[in-house]
Order: sequence, then structure tokens, then C-alpha cells
Amino acid sequence: MPAQTDYYELLGVSKTASAEELKRAYRNLAKKFHPDANKAANAAEKFREIQAAYDVLSDDNKRRQYDRHGFDAETAGEGFGGFPGGFGGGGGFTAEDIFSTIFEGFGGGGGRASAPTVVRGDDLREDVELTLEEVSVGVEKTLKFQRMENCDTCQGSGAQAGTKVETCTNCHGQGQVRFTQRTALGMFTTQQPCPNCRGKGKTITSPCGTCSGTGRTRKTRERSVKIPAGADTGMRMRLIGEGDAGENGAPSGDLYLVLYVKDHDTFEREGNNIYMELPLSFAKATLGDTLSVSTLYGNEDLKIPEGTQPGHKFVLRGKGLPEVNGRTKGDQVVIVKVLVPTKLTAEQRDLLKTFASTMGEKVAETAEHKGILGSIFGRK
Repeated sequence: MPAQTDYYELLGVSKTASAEELKRAYRNLAKKFHPDANKAANAAEKFREIQAAYDVLSDDNKRRQYDRHGFDAETAGEGFGGFPGGFGGGGGFTAEDIFSTIFEGFGGGGGRASAPTVVRGDDLREDVELTLEEVSVGVEKTLKFQRMENCDTCQGSGAQAGTKVETCTNCHGQGQVRFTQRTALGMFTTQQPCPNCRGKGKTITSPCGTCSGTGRTRKTRERSVKIPAGADTGMRMRLIGEGDAGENGAPSGDLYLVLYVKDHDTFEREGNNIYMELPLSFAKATLGDTLSVSTLYGNEDLKIPEGTQPGHKFVLRGKGLPEVNGRTKGDQVVIVKVLVPTKLTAEQRDLLKTFASTMGEKVAETAEHKGILGSIFGRK
């Protein structure tokens, strides 16, 4: 079995990384390896590893357990909890479990009443893709997913119509049986799930033909979910009871939605602020102008002062993303990118030479000269 990669190493952060540093690293890696954006054969597996690392390190309690025990925390009675199959809770035994089993046969004192095994339904996970526009105002998504539900034919009993589920004759409906064995310390009685009914306390002599006696069948379900404004990649939503149905009337598992915000063609997100580049001609940067710029909420007029320099940042207050369940909004930062023309007409070249002369610059006729404007517009 290959060794697991350290979660901090996987995210490329130090063990003292702040919550914001973890989030930034996760967001960048999630965008890089998300299967929709990366078609490499190992992208999906890498994405799952990154998600698992962030699930643990973004939770203070799980992170403390991981820092203390490493991957052994999953088997040290301190499971990370959450999703099944890699996200499931710890199944380690506690001292109470051990001693209650040993002393079960001594007539009381520490023993717990035996009962049929209750198998809660599995938790499920669905990835939900969002656009930045959807995140800016919130959106209602219709999800289609598969889950195990009670069989319609037998109503979840697992028995064929006209037959009954019977009490197990081996454990008398307790779901547990006791075994006595001799050890160096004497006779000990242990309690284990009944092998005849698999801990359920009931047996089915005539299984339902639809579900083969399991009491459950896989079905496709649709569910509308409201995603709040301001949601970000890596955030999770828990829908209680929307996972797989439990066996024999046991509680259903939960459905976890893992959100993923797709990259935008114009904007780049950093927290609740968004950034964009504004291409600006040399003339407009020099002379000034009023331009219409795109925001997530429509176009906005932006006044460009005379002499605007490359890299200058204009801030549009409140045009960023809202805080989840909050009242404040981030800003939109517009970064000026001055475009230098690569081809000039003879007239344009002469005008620029005249301009350079008024600025006290001597423009050479070759590309090797030192004048600023000359180096941009000189003949080759």
C-alpha cells in the first residue's frame, strides 16, 4: 500500500499555516486539478487527495488530531468524521467498549444491554459547480443524484409480499450472541453480532424479489438547493437525512455538497474581492477618458484621469462578492494595463517623434537607441 502524502506537503503549506493560507492554497490547487479543468489521467485522484487534506486541516479539531497522531488519528478512536470511504468517522474501540464486553457475562456492572445492530445509511457527496455570477447573488440549483431508498415493493422490510420477517431463533431477536472461552486469566464471556442474522435480530425466509431482501433499492432523486451568495470553492453544505436510507428503519445518512467556483474569463477572485485588468491605450492613459467597465452587477462608468500609469489600481467599492450570510461586500479592483502599439503609420511615427522632442528626448532611427519613446516606436 503506497505511503500517504503529508497533508501539509500536499497543499504546499507549512504546519503553522493560517486558515487563510490554507484556503488560498486549496483554492489554487482545486482549480488546477479539478477534472473539468484538467484532463490528465491522475487529475481526479489528485483532486480527491487535495479535498481530503483540506477537509482535515480546515477543521480545528481534526487538524489538532492530525498534528498529534498523523494518519493514525483515523484509527486511534479520533476519526476525522464526515464522508464515508475515506471521510468516515473513526471506528476505534474505547476502554468502555472493551471492558463492557469482557464483563458482559458476570451478571451486571458495566455491561450494556444488547440490541440488534442499527446500520445508519451512508453519507453521500455531490460536487456542485458554480459561476462567479451565481455566487455574486446566490442561486437555486436542482441536483440529480442517486441514493439508496426503502424498497417500494416490500416497504423496506426485505420480505416477499405475503410473508413476514421472523425473529432470529439463534439470538432471540437480540442481534448479539455470547461466547464463553477459557483464557489464562480464567473464563471470559464476549458478545458478538449474531452470525445467523448478521446482528439484525430478524431473519427473512422469503426475500423480496425487487431488493433481494436488503429492503433498499437505488433510485435517482432530484432536490432543489439554495446556494448562498458569497459561496467559495471548498465550502460544504450538509443536507440532513438526504443520504442513503438506513437498514431496517435505521436513520438515513446525510448528503454533503462540496462547492466549486469555476474560473472566470474576466475576473479573478481573492476572498470577497475580485480583480480585473483594464487594457488602456497609450493615448487614453495619457489624456484621460471615461470608460464603461464590466462588473458582476452590470456595467459601471470609470473615470480615467490624465497621466494614468501602468499598474494603477482603481477600486469600485462594494462591487465584489458578498460575505456569506453577512451584510458586507468586497470590492472590485481594476488594474490598468497600458497597451503599447506594435505597428505605426508614418504619420503616427512622426507625431510621436515630435512629442518626444517636446519632452526633451532624442529618438534614434534604430531599435538600439536609449530613448523611452524611441525604444517603443523607433524604426526596425
